Amino acid sequence: MEQQLKELTSKYNIAVPRYTSYPTMPYWDDQTYTETDWKKSLKSAFDESNGTSGISLYVHLPFCENLCTYCGCNKRITKNHGVEEPYIQAVLKEWEMYNVVLGEKPVIREIHLGGGTPTFFSPENLRRLITGLLEGAEVHAHAEFSFEAHPANTTPAHLKTLYDLGFRRLSLGIQDFDPKVQFIINRHQTFEQVLAVTQEARRIGYTSINYDLIYGLPLQSMEGLINTMNIVSNLKPDRIAFYSYAHVPWIKPGQRRFTEADLPAPELKAKLHDTGRSLLSTYGYQEIGMDHFALPGDELLRAAEIGTLHRNFMGYTHQHTQLLIGLGVSSISDSWYGFAQNVKTVEEYLAKTAAGELPLLKGHVLSEEDLVLRRHILDIMCKGKANWKQQLELPAIKAAVKRLRDLEDDGLVELFADGMRVTSLGERFLRNICFCLDARLWAAQPTTQLFSMAV
Repeated sequence: MEQQLKELTSKYNIAVPRYTSYPTMPYWDDQTYTETDWKKSLKSAFDESNGTSGISLYVHLPFCENLCTYCGCNKRITKNHGVEEPYIQAVLKEWEMYNVVLGEKPVIREIHLGGGTPTFFSPENLRRLITGLLEGAEVHAHAEFSFEAHPANTTPAHLKTLYDLGFRRLSLGIQDFDPKVQFIINRHQTFEQVLAVTQEARRIGYTSINYDLIYGLPLQSMEGLINTMNIVSNLKPDRIAFYSYAHVPWIKPGQRRFTEADLPAPELKAKLHDTGRSLLSTYGYQEIGMDHFALPGDELLRAAEIGTLHRNFMGYTHQHTQLLIGLGVSSISDSWYGFAQNVKTVEEYLAKTAAGELPLLKGHVLSEEDLVLRRHILDIMCKGKANWKQQLELPAIKAAVKRLRDLEDDGLVELFADGMRVTSLGERFLRNICFCLDARLWAAQPTTQLFSMAV
């Protein structure tokens, strides 16, 4: 088995997307895409779903005081907290413009604050932001609000303020407790800081705490990973995201603080992954989809068990809203029928919102083929299976089945007359399996590397 895994790891360690969307962003047809297209798509999704499931909001808060060199997110490094107020004004202005397009009172099902570092902002400014977003809106009876936080700068005031505004889910970026790894990735938080934030959040009443952990980081060792996992097991977060470091220095220059020589070799990285998964299982966590783990009783795990798990640009969620509106610099919106991304620099974002313009950069309207493939890729990511009984004659499905036969020979999938199922062995190769259905990428192979490696 170990030799087989080694051979499969070598074979499938190729650059492929993570499939938080389909089509993936480099393959959006954005040359002819217009703001009118996005507004039409947005309004259709809103009218279809607001009265039942409600809508989701993602707010990107890009500021960080220090650069974490592993990070692939859109961020702005500054210690000047004077940037907070103008940025919040711009986000609320953008939301005001969206409300004009929506035309009716939105029902807010989800809010997620991501970054950057949301806890860069003061509790008072976060209160102003959330209060402004909810003004004139209705909060869904099953609403869930969540935010990302840095353990080193999250205060009791942050936790209490957001709790009072309806937040019950907290995600802490840990990555690794090994001092050598923390130094080279410039991400510093102590066990004591993580413990203090975790205990205070639970005392206040937060019902779900997630830790982000990464394998494949520079200077990461098996001993260090095991120690990190042991520490985490004692803190017992409700959920854990244990995901692969994405080395893309041609996109994120901060990653050039270290070189490929500092990274674990593919074979070691695979062992780090397998060891982490095994330890999490020993601690009582159950694996969900790709890279996610939860303790029994967690809503994400229940959703996976009953087949309602969903995946979008925010990751896995146990709730599904058709419309996700992204606010803030670089944020991505999703109406199911189309995508839209905001401009990527703070200066452009502030200028456009100040001028009364939606700060759109690019987007995509999904074709009929896109919608079919998107559904199957989502089913593979969330349910580990896909059924294309009604689309057997579509060229894209025929081509996908042909590609999947090689993976079937390797024991990663089982193919049936009208669909497929991911095997237990194939669960660690979900990206490669979805890649077989990526008609746009197969039709236009990139000449340069666009994505991180699968393993």
